[in-house]
Amino acid sequence: MIKRLFSSLALCGAMALFAPLPAMAQDAFEIPVTGDILTGWQQADGSRVAALRLTLLPGWKTYWRTPGDAGIPPQFNWSKSGNLKAVRVIWPTPEVFSQSGMRTIGYARELVLPLAIAPRRSGQPINLHATLDIGVCSDICVPQQLTLSATLDSTSAKPTPVIAAALASRPYSAKEAGVKSATCALRPTSDGLQITAKLTLPHAGGKEVVVFETPNPDLWMSETRASRSGRTLTVQAELASVSGSALAVNRSEMVITVLGKKHAVEIKGCAPG
Repeated sequence: MIKRLFSSLALCGAMALFAPLPAMAQDAFEIPVTGDILTGWQQADGSRVAALRLTLLPGWKTYWRTPGDAGIPPQFNWSKSGNLKAVRVIWPTPEVFSQSGMRTIGYARELVLPLAIAPRRSGQPINLHATLDIGVCSDICVPQQLTLSATLDSTSAKPTPVIAAALASRPYSAKEAGVKSATCALRPTSDGLQITAKLTLPHAGGKEVVVFETPNPDLWMSETRASRSGRTLTVQAELASVSGSALAVNRSEMVITVLGKKHAVEIKGCAPG
């Protein structure tokens, strides 16, 4: 497993850092991704809903918050914004891709990424400034940095249709999806830990892909292996420490996302199993 860990990290790093831009991306008029901010609407409590919109050239894609073994995780910097207290990114359901024999998770064509925004001073305009460091991929993967800004000052409470559609496409909660139980068992291995989750929930459609997430940035997790028997979905993966330090997994902080053909489900936390 460790060999696969470092092979995966090496592949991702090589694609991100050393792959040259393709000819069409070198053309200032045909960069692979462009972006803008949709200013959205104001809610009754003074908070706002806005969105980042990324438009990709045909054949290109960008990545979900957990991109898979060959993807580049996105990073956001809001520090140059004015009157901004907090911002929360709301991720629409992504697609699953196969790239060089590895699974990646992200979006093609266009990504509208809703933002839930709280101002420092309610009733005053928000100067939203976003610096995005993202990966975009076609035949190769390249890093891209986008700087986007907009003033959010409309008092309209009318939802923007394209943002509302992106909000509607986010994964169901466990309650919405009819999840009856979610347990996680951890077993020590020679390289780290093996996690086995048993999820009781209706079928999400087609071949279900499951993603585990933890808040520990030092934790590497392999692609999952999922099998279903009736309403029970069993999922396994290996965990390892990138730095070689001791592993600690808090089950209550784990996020388990089931991606199916019909819909996706996000489960927050799992009980010991």
